[in-house]
Amino acid sequence: MAVRKPRPLARAALEFVNAANGLRPLARRGYSTVLVFWFGWPTSEVPGLYFSASLLDALRRGRRGDFAGRRGKAALAFTAASWAILAVIRYRGVTTPGPVLEGGLREQLGPDYNEELATLPTEPSRPTRVGRRNLPLRTTVARRRFVDKSNIVSYGPHGRANLADIWRRRDLPRDGKAPVLVQVPGGAWVIGWRRPQAYPLMGHLVSRGWICVSLNYRVSPLHTWPDHIVDVKRALAWVKENIADYGGDPDFVAITGGSAGGHLAALAALTPNDPKFQPGFEEADTSVAAAVPIYGRYDWFSTDGDGRREFIDLLEKFVVKKKFATHGDVYLDASPIREVRADAPPFFVLHGADDSLIPVGEAREFVEELRAVSKSPAAYAELPHAQHAFDIFGSPRAHQSAEAVARFLSWVYATSYLGRD
Repeated sequence: MAVRKPRPLARAALEFVNAANGLRPLARRGYSTVLVFWFGWPTSEVPGLYFSASLLDALRRGRRGDFAGRRGKAALAFTAASWAILAVIRYRGVTTPGPVLEGGLREQLGPDYNEELATLPTEPSRPTRVGRRNLPLRTTVARRRFVDKSNIVSYGPHGRANLADIWRRRDLPRDGKAPVLVQVPGGAWVIGWRRPQAYPLMGHLVSRGWICVSLNYRVSPLHTWPDHIVDVKRALAWVKENIADYGGDPDFVAITGGSAGGHLAALAALTPNDPKFQPGFEEADTSVAAAVPIYGRYDWFSTDGDGRREFIDLLEKFVVKKKFATHGDVYLDASPIREVRADAPPFFVLHGADDSLIPVGEAREFVEELRAVSKSPAAYAELPHAQHAFDIFGSPRAHQSAEAVARFLSWVYATSYLGRD
């Protein structure tokens, strides 16, 4: 049996390309962006894990003699260069998000919003101290900590597609009237699985005394638009009617989501009580107090621009299952950017500047439209060097984003109580 010959130079070159792709996406057009995202996304968020694995492997290969000779030395140089790139990625992920997030909030909420928070009634109970180390895998145990079997509920008639996890602290009283956040998962409208998305955000909020509801919804191609948004609306209606039994405040329900979930969260927030998305429960209250869409799609109708034609093709074939040319009204009605309104709730829109799946220009255009029409704040943070789905791993960027979202939602919650009673 032939022994496989080591190829240290090829292996090191692949490591270098992977690191470079994490530093900056190597493609932003066409279907190749999907592959670029899947390889670059973990590298851009958890470079320390890649470095540790690469270092251990390099030590093993060095003992084997892979770095001897001219080709071996070239391989070692490529490996060292990839480590340097990973160090840059790590440094940027720690240092760049905070000022951008804080700047986006101050621009819309005012320079003294943090001081205002200190004097207003916010969360109903004191926050529990949580570990400050941003360990990438620490969030994987968050659900076990905050969700037990009695807190897995069915909000609709469609079986597993209508299940939701209720995240709450065990010491939260059942009459606690805690503010509520509904989390809508992403997945290109074809996955929609509630686990393990937004764990850093939900873990952070629940530790502060909030309740979070993370839901599934019907997805394509088995189901067809607008089933997705109908389920989100049905979940909101269920939360308004039932969350008080778990210690939540039905009078303060906010919504968030990433990618397809960002689209659905924004659309739900901008179409409260719209009967076309509430068949059979038209009278239910589906309004929200605030919305935080993250790296979402806000335009389902434009065909010009990078990736737009491929996106419309996806919708036509798998999601809407109707031609845009003959059913343009369906695509327009599904576009949050077409639903902006003067009485929109406060928004905080987050997007990565290096998003290779959904160009950051979509977020900019959506925020511009919101600010031109809405009377409520429309905060925006464009995170430097961030890829799509930057908030899923327990990375420094994810945790800083979670803290900023918590400040925004706490400000909305606090100020909303000024007008009560």
